[in-house]
Amino acid sequence: MKKALITGITGQDGSYLAELLLSKGYEVHGIIRRASSFNTGRIDHIYQDPHEKEHHLFLHYGDLADANTIRRLIYKVQPDEIYNLGAQSHVRVSFDIAEYTVNIAGLGTLRLLEAIKDYEEHTGKKVKFYQASSSEMFGATPPPQSENTPFYPRSPYACAKVFAYHTTRNYREAHNIFAVNGILFNHESERRGETFVTKKITRGISRILAGLDQKLYLGNLDAKRDWGYAPEYVEAMWLMLQQPNPEDYVIGTGESHSVKEFVETAFKLAGLNWQDYVEIDSKYYRPTEVENLFADTRKAKEKLGWRAKVGFKDLVKKMLKHDLEGHNLKEKADEIRIS
Repeated sequence: MKKALITGITGQDGSYLAELLLSKGYEVHGIIRRASSFNTGRIDHIYQDPHEKEHHLFLHYGDLADANTIRRLIYKVQPDEIYNLGAQSHVRVSFDIAEYTVNIAGLGTLRLLEAIKDYEEHTGKKVKFYQASSSEMFGATPPPQSENTPFYPRSPYACAKVFAYHTTRNYREAHNIFAVNGILFNHESERRGETFVTKKITRGISRILAGLDQKLYLGNLDAKRDWGYAPEYVEAMWLMLQQPNPEDYVIGTGESHSVKEFVETAFKLAGLNWQDYVEIDSKYYRPTEVENLFADTRKAKEKLGWRAKVGFKDLVKKMLKHDLEGHNLKEKADEIRIS
């Protein structure tokens, strides 16, 4: 039985990846941060009591800021694969807590790779490492963006991810670690965090229809992104670590849609005129904006055999339907048909 260690297992991607690996017969270990309130909602449905005989999911307290704990967990778990999905991943917030963002998203990757290097040298065992890189690294570089596109980061988060990207490549080349970068473009789902714009839109519509809110406040509607469906993207992560050689891959849909298009599509599905409800608040603008991102996915198609299946409109439908049901608007949710 293969063993996998996931940082960020309680996040959107971590929860879907844990499901995928369990379905493939892995023993899955996840690192979670200690909190005074429960923060495991996304994985509660796959949680297993440690007293069960057939127990394949294990959770460990740890933090990407704590090198000693990371090293100790790798020696304890002895994973075949490590997926580094943990980060302070909200781009706008990274301007407000820049040092913390870089410490976790940037130096956290270095701490993991140092621990892997130490583990491999002392045990002779090999570990495959996946680094969650981001399309935000491309920043102001014109699209479409591929594995060969130069980076032009426009936020502390993106700068941290560029550092982590190059650190991953360096440890691959300098220390012969099977380390890959998955440069994932925006990927959303029903489990998206409530402060991310896509979830903010679909949840906001649901709250308006439920009579809880009258307005939805957003920032830059002109920004364009390549939006895909998160459960499909975690399969691409796994595929990268099953290849004979470690390489970096861009993952996306190859389409670009503006925030305004997302708003218009979601409100139309709900039977509302978005202009009656959406207000612009400048505090949601970034100090330096990223105008347009969309992926050149030829390498992933050719080498991984991976391509996005869920299109833009169906992604919006899935998220809106889920949030309507969450606000006891089942009849309204049932009107939304996903192709």
